[in-house]
Amino acid sequence: MFSHVMLGANDVEASKAFYDATLGELGVKPGRSDDKGRVMYLHPTGVFLLGRPIDGEPACHANGGTIGFAASSPEVVDAWHKAGVQAGGTPIEDAPGWRSNAVGKLYLAYLRDPAGNKVCAMHRPAA
Repeated sequence: MFSHVMLGANDVEASKAFYDATLGELGVKPGRSDDKGRVMYLHPTGVFLLGRPIDGEPACHANGGTIGFAASSPEVVDAWHKAGVQAGGTPIEDAPGWRSNAVGKLYLAYLRDPAGNKVCAMHRPAA
C-alpha cells in the first residue's frame, strides 16, 4: 500500500543516529545521505526518509500519528527499544510487551525519536 514514509527532522544527524540504531536492530542497513541532506533507508518493502522540511519551516511531529516498523520477534522489538533509548529516543506509553486488540495479540514498543515523532516496533505472531 505504501511506497515510502518521510519524516521531518531539525537535527538530521541526531535522527539518523537514532534510526541507524533502531532500524539496524530490524536488519535495515544504515541510512544513506543524498546531496540535499536527506537520509534514505532502503528496504524491499519500501523506503523510509528523513530530512529538513522543504518549506524551510521547523519540523514538528504529528499529534496522533505513529510510524510502525515490523519486527520478527518479541526479542527484536526489545532490542529495537533498547537501541532507540541508547540513541536518544524517549520511552513512551507502556513498557514493551504484549497487547490485545481487535486484530489480535501484538508485541509492541513505543518511542519518541529525537524530533518528537512517535514510532513503534511491532511483532505479530503467526495465526
